[in-house]
Amino acid sequence: MNHDDARRARGKPSPEVAVRRVSQLGEGSLWDAGLERLLWVDIMQHRVMLYDPATGTNLELDVGGEVGTVVVARNGKLVAALADRLAVVDVDSGQVSDLVRLGPRREGHRCNDGKCDPRGRLWVGTMGPAGAAALYCVDSDLTVSRRLDGVTVSNGLAWNRAATRFYYVDTPTHRVDEFDYDVETGQIAHRRTVVEIPPDQGAPDGMTIDDEDRLWVALWGGSSVIRLDPASGRVLERIELPVCNVTSCAFGGPELDRLYVTTARAGTDAAVLDARPESGSLFRVQVSARGVLGHRFARDC
Repeated sequence: MNHDDARRARGKPSPEVAVRRVSQLGEGSLWDAGLERLLWVDIMQHRVMLYDPATGTNLELDVGGEVGTVVVARNGKLVAALADRLAVVDVDSGQVSDLVRLGPRREGHRCNDGKCDPRGRLWVGTMGPAGAAALYCVDSDLTVSRRLDGVTVSNGLAWNRAATRFYYVDTPTHRVDEFDYDVETGQIAHRRTVVEIPPDQGAPDGMTIDDEDRLWVALWGGSSVIRLDPASGRVLERIELPVCNVTSCAFGGPELDRLYVTTARAGTDAAVLDARPESGSLFRVQVSARGVLGHRFARDC
């Protein structure tokens, strides 16, 4: 019996609600080991949130506009991706101050998912009209580079442990793509498809990676998170959740063996919400896989 067969033999993981919340568009889950908190956002309710599993409390900060994702700077401050810019969020005062603009404000565009690479560069994608959005990279000196064009809904990002591969989701394509990655320069090249998700199984959204370089992908409209092998494109595991729209996932906890999963109420019919009242909540799943430590933005803010 190989490692993946042994995992399946132990039975299906059972999700539980970590934070019961009517998030319209929960997203951007990220565990920070220094803070010992799970960071996440509600895009439509303009909230950056910090969940403390030790106390069960969920701190909410109103950032005054749609927020696609949040990361932690080198000095522990929060950096949020707002409509067209990055901003620093002070946890104690709630003050929000602009850091850098990604580009000119365009109607119908906003920042979406983002994450820091192994060198602490912050990668942030946007969403907008078909093919009109982009993926940006922000270096520690706040230099902004546009790395991908022709994007519609930029979503999940992940890097393998060797930092030689970059994985990426543009949701409407229904694909998880892979690039060669140069960790010294942050350049990506040679795009190819790892897996294509059939439309009847949902659409790929947020994504993370475990310490075996297997990807965990949230499926919007698919009521699940899947674990897949990027080398073969094979789906190894599926975690079902009692909601329709699953948006992102991140490993957290002291052992990085708890998978936190964000969900959304947006895009779900009222009758379905009545039947699935936990839509919008933050879920926690004890899994046998382990994640890898995330990376902070490589500057003080």
